[in-house]
Amino acid sequence: MTSTPRVTPPAARLDARYGRSPRGRRTRFVVGLSVALAFVLVFAAWVVFAAFDGTSSQLESADVGYQVSSDRTVDVQYTVTADAGRAVDCAVEAQNSGFAVVGWKIVHLPASERRSVTYTTSLATSERAVTGLIYRCWLP
Repeated sequence: MTSTPRVTPPAARLDARYGRSPRGRRTRFVVGLSVALAFVLVFAAWVVFAAFDGTSSQLESADVGYQVSSDRTVDVQYTVTADAGRAVDCAVEAQNSGFAVVGWKIVHLPASERRSVTYTTSLATSERAVTGLIYRCWLP
């Protein structure tokens, strides 16, 4: 009984030599899918935690108006909306016609019983201002 030698195609020999097999492809697919699924789950958990953690306080500020009193002063009127009983700090600024800041003041607003309160702050300026506005507010 004579047996004929088994001839393996070159592609199959290369796959066997470098460890490429249908099982290896399947394993890489499952690992890749698992990593992608884990990433999606962690991202979704972060979004839910950030959105519904319940500890964040709402804070809003809005410019109401301004009045240039003189070449060296401007009065800025603004409304701050925060949770009742929370103190707020705000930065108020005055700008000249070139949008350069010519007056700046950090104001510490005390806690209030009301949610929205309108304030007026007078700013000293280094030159004539053409506008006054709220730069930013934050919770201390």
